[in-house]
Amino acid sequence: MKQLAPRDTPVLETARLVLRPRVIDDAVALHPGFADPELMRWWSSAPHTSVEQTRASFVFAGGPWRCWAITLRGDDTAIGFVAAGEKRQGNVTEIGYMLMPAYWRTGIAAEAVSAVIDQVFAEGQRRVFADTDPDNLPSRGLLERLGFKLEGYLRAEWETHIGVRDTTLYGMLREEWEGRATSAR
Repeated sequence: MKQLAPRDTPVLETARLVLRPRVIDDAVALHPGFADPELMRWWSSAPHTSVEQTRASFVFAGGPWRCWAITLRGDDTAIGFVAAGEKRQGNVTEIGYMLMPAYWRTGIAAEAVSAVIDQVFAEGQRRVFADTDPDNLPSRGLLERLGFKLEGYLRAEWETHIGVRDTTLYGMLREEWEGRATSAR
C-alpha cells in the first residue's frame, strides 16, 4: 500500500477508532462515499464516477497536508478520513473530514476529528479552522459541538458543481480546546 501522507502522520487511537495514514488502496472503500450525490453535495467537486477518480483525488496538489483514514478498531477498512493542512508553519492548520453515510449520527466523526485536533495542538499549532458551506448544517453542527466559533462568512467564495457558493469559517484556539477538555473532566 502506497502511503500518501507525509511520513510524520502518526497513528492515532481512540476508544472506538484507529486513525492511520490514508493510503491509495483506501480509494476502493471510500469511493462509494465520493460517488454519493448526497455526501458530495457540499464538496467542492462533483460526485466521482470511478475509483480511479477517487484515487486521483487522494494526491494533494501541494502543501503540507496529512490525511488519516478513519477505521474501526479491529477492522482496517477506511470508513472516512480527516485531513489537516498546515497553512502557516507552526501556527495555523485547516481541517477537513468525510465519513461514509452508514456511520453518520454515531459520534464517530466527532471522535475522529477530536483526535486529529488533539494531535495538531500537541504539535504546537495555535489555531485550527474549518471552512464549510453555510447550508451544510450537519458539518456546522459538528464544528459547533466541538467548540469551534463562527469567525466569518465569505460570500461567493467557491465555484462548485452546484454553483457559486458562500462559505462559513469556523476556528478554535489551542487554549479554547484545552479549556474545553479541562471543563469536561
